[in-house]
Amino acid sequence: NSRNLSTEEISIFWGKFLDYFVESVIFHIIPKPNKKAAGEIMLTTGAGSGLGRLLALKFVHFGAIVVLWDINQESLDETCRLAKEYGFSRVHAYICDCSKRHEICKVAEQVKKEVGDVTILINNARVLTGKLFLETSDDYVEKSFLVNTFPHIWTYKAFFPAMIAFNHGHLVCISSAAGLIGLNGLGDYCASKFASFGFAESIYFELRKLKKHGIQTTIVCPYFIKTGMFEGCSTKYPDVLPLLKPELVANKIVSAILEDQVYLITPKMAYIAPWLPVKKITTIFCLAGPKKNVGKTG
Repeated sequence: NSRNLSTEEISIFWGKFLDYFVESVIFHIIPKPNKKAAGEIMLTTGAGSGLGRLLALKFVHFGAIVVLWDINQESLDETCRLAKEYGFSRVHAYICDCSKRHEICKVAEQVKKEVGDVTILINNARVLTGKLFLETSDDYVEKSFLVNTFPHIWTYKAFFPAMIAFNHGHLVCISSAAGLIGLNGLGDYCASKFASFGFAESIYFELRKLKKHGIQTTIVCPYFIKTGMFEGCSTKYPDVLPLLKPELVANKIVSAILEDQVYLITPKMAYIAPWLPVKKITTIFCLAGPKKNVGKTG
């Protein structure tokens, strides 16, 4: 039943809003000291290539115990080889098809038994078709959600309880600028990324409600990255909004995690995207050029 809010409830709302706003401003002016990643158990999905591989290697460098998930054995082996070049042996690789809930649950149990409780969880695996809506098969629409959205839910189900029990952990959602605004030719991708963004954000507010301040959330929304997923693509105005370099994005993500940053939207121009008129969004943010990446993951 609907009812009018009491003066007390309105005061509480504005008090919390002001608290969050002031906290955000303070931490932008006086950044938090970076936390340490050494000894943390970090798991990233889609670790066989692209951004997932770069993130894994960076956390290896920081002394984390790194768990790699990917569907491709050859790619996974290459990430392992590169990781062990650092002389760091605590790298654990698992084949996992993140589009299958039962496989996520099975491999998650393996990880908990063989490695331990994951304390930094990065959901990075994703798939992109890059076709107009009516040209996208039903199977690919489903796959977009099975890979881009549902693994966030199933991995949280698997690893979140231990984080809650110990009030310690970090949840990282690799969403996209396409999770903030709808773009031409990316209907299924945008929908799945909007969903993952909304899920991660809701968990952030749940944690605040539960006063679990030892568990952090970082939601990452990069513009399109120059990886295999976007091979053959270019932006309409590359001088203004170029495809992002993977190394640069990986560095920003790692910094955001170590600084307990809640949102990372890059480049900064993308912050204004949700407030632009639809016509302006289409003009500035859409991709141009051929897409050779239909069905690719990364």
